[in-house]
Amino acid sequence: MQKPSGTITRRSWAALAALSGAQFTVMLATSIVNVALPQIRSGVGLSDSGTTWVVNAYGLAFGALLLAGGRAADLVGGRRVLLAGLGLFGTASLAAGLASTPDVLIAARAVQGVGASAVAPAALALLMELFPPGPGRGTALGVWGAVSGAGGAAGVLLGGALTQAWGWPWIFHAVAGGTLLVLGGVAVAVRTAPLPGGEPSRRGRFDLPGTVSVTLALVALVWGLTGARRSGWADARVVGTLALAAVLLVVFALIERRHPHPLLPPRLFTEARVGDGNALMALLGSVWIALFFFLPLYQQQVLGSSPLMTGLGQLPLAGAIMLGSASAPRIARRIGPTATVTAALLAEAGGLLWLARISADGSYAADVLGPILLIGLGLSVAFVQLTTLSVDGVPRTDAGLAGGLVNTTRQIGGAVGLAVLTTVAGSVTAHAENGGRPHADALTAGFRTAFGLAAAVLTVTAALALILSRRAGRRSLPLPLTHTS
Repeated sequence: MQKPSGTITRRSWAALAALSGAQFTVMLATSIVNVALPQIRSGVGLSDSGTTWVVNAYGLAFGALLLAGGRAADLVGGRRVLLAGLGLFGTASLAAGLASTPDVLIAARAVQGVGASAVAPAALALLMELFPPGPGRGTALGVWGAVSGAGGAAGVLLGGALTQAWGWPWIFHAVAGGTLLVLGGVAVAVRTAPLPGGEPSRRGRFDLPGTVSVTLALVALVWGLTGARRSGWADARVVGTLALAAVLLVVFALIERRHPHPLLPPRLFTEARVGDGNALMALLGSVWIALFFFLPLYQQQVLGSSPLMTGLGQLPLAGAIMLGSASAPRIARRIGPTATVTAALLAEAGGLLWLARISADGSYAADVLGPILLIGLGLSVAFVQLTTLSVDGVPRTDAGLAGGLVNTTRQIGGAVGLAVLTTVAGSVTAHAENGGRPHADALTAGFRTAFGLAAAVLTVTAALALILSRRAGRRSLPLPLTHTS
């Protein structure tokens, strides 16, 4: 294993590349379907709500089981969980590409999410163990952030190119092939690089009651929010499902208080700034997935871009994300972590507010290019810093759980945010169409509302970051992210 100097050696770069490749593949699968949704819908006969569940099934299974995946990494060993997760993920990706009915496709996407829920926390836990606190960890997390954001943007590009060239099934075949390459990279890193995680870091029993209760709660929550778009917030089934989610969350909290080995132990929130980081990450995640959902739809359904041109249009966003992620540790050292997080969130909010001025007769250069550059820089810097805040200072015995928790809050935040924003955008679009406005104008009105609401959420998040930082100062705790300097 790497010596605790925090520097990155040539051999540890190989391990970092393998772990980052796993994260890239997971994020790629999150966004690669978005640009192909119209073709997938017609190809397998999806309904309007079914189309949304092609996205939500993956995100929900991913987010709902991340805590379990992180705990499994601690109890069983990070390498074992990573390899098993990659195998399941790749198999499900192949099945999705072969699907010919809506049920099979949505089920395969859900199993993809289950595999991803093992891959993401195990890979992050291995990274935290490989790079102790210091400049090396800051650099490694910068690479991690760049890969995470680039995976989301690359998914749109690759999805557009493959859909236009060979059809939508190839977006899933490509993910399956990429997963196979990552498996090979991890195997090489185990033999030639100081990849840790061969042994469990904690003894204990798996919290099955807690896992089941929180998973069902999160499923009910997003199911209810998604149903609100179709049936309205006053629908009895929507209200009942949301009430069930609340009850299950209370049950989960009671189980955690009494279980000898809880899935989410209270000590995790007293050892570091885990609670603050995850609260902010949930809010950031609530607009992240929505951006990659609405933007391709605007480019295709309003501007008339082909899937390939829509994907190519994401290249500037990917470049901005990679630049911001690489620069995040240096920016934090220069102006301070709190100022970095706040400025990054406000920059992303400014880009989304800029997108809220799109028009039905606009163009990519005038309406999209400038905003996505600003959004990419802000999103990437905020992601790197909040990830560091959420896992820094956590002992090795809880590294997998901390990695699972920060991914959970981001993914569930994204699923909830997507459900809310699609509901709001759909309502605005329906109202505009009922008022006699052309379809393109009505769609644009819904997209504008979604982007504007997302900008408001990030502005509130920036204010909350300042409040939490001051509260930490009053308690004489270290400021966020100081270990990255």
